[in-house]
Amino acid sequence: MRTLVLIHGRSQQRKDSKALKQEWLDALHTGFRAAGLDVDLPTEQVRFPYYGDTLDDLVKNAGGKPAEVIIQSAGEPNPAELEFLAAAVSDTVATVGLTEEDIRAHAEDGAVVEQGVQNWPWVLAALRALENVPGLGNASLALATLDVYRYLRNPGIQTIIEGGVRKAFDSAGEFVVVGHSLGSVVAYDVLRRRAAAEGWSAPHFVTVGSPLAVGTIVEALAPIGTPDGVRTWFNAYDPQDVVSLHPLDEAHFPVTPAIENVTVHNGTPNRHGIVGYLSDPTVASRIHAALTD
Repeated sequence: MRTLVLIHGRSQQRKDSKALKQEWLDALHTGFRAAGLDVDLPTEQVRFPYYGDTLDDLVKNAGGKPAEVIIQSAGEPNPAELEFLAAAVSDTVATVGLTEEDIRAHAEDGAVVEQGVQNWPWVLAALRALENVPGLGNASLALATLDVYRYLRNPGIQTIIEGGVRKAFDSAGEFVVVGHSLGSVVAYDVLRRRAAAEGWSAPHFVTVGSPLAVGTIVEALAPIGTPDGVRTWFNAYDPQDVVSLHPLDEAHFPVTPAIENVTVHNGTPNRHGIVGYLSDPTVASRIHAALTD
């Protein structure tokens, strides 16, 4: 059986890494049972690189309305971050079908005129409007997008996170890699840049709740491509999960060979939680097949 590498996303700071790993495994075993699979996955067969505390400084204020938390976290975003976030929010607004009237209704002064970083009140109003779309939850798109931006653009953060994740791999044996949320970006980036050079064998890649198809993230990662050595790539997303707004398909994340995309219903309150993805029988059965084929 291959070794399973689980790469978590944001908001995992100050947590017990062993307990967090067990939460993932419990959810996965729930999915195994739902799929009718009798699987005993030893914990030593699973590696869980933990980098949650590294991201702790990215979000300093956990209180207040989510839209306001965005500009209070780690100081006000700089112009490049604002432009990145504004583009992601605009993409989301268009995809879920919000109108300018919807957004104007959530502006503090009613004077929202145009999209983009040039009109930051529009971005905040759009985030507030997204809060009221059923299933979209708590502005996790904005927080996840800023974290992705800082990971991709801050060499210090990237180096520390990559250093921790690389310890989960070695040149012996084969790996199945599962990345959730920001963790899917980290997993993709590390595999793409390091797998061949380090001699890692990771033939099967699984992403869940992934923001990789957000337009600004695709642009930041360009040129995109399947990481060396990956033979199959399975992606699961809930259409109501605002972070994984688009499938990783030809229109949004064109790579060869094509990624297999499956829609699932994530039963967690924000439709983005890892438990809701791993406990899904389709996701669990694909992970099991990747481990044992």
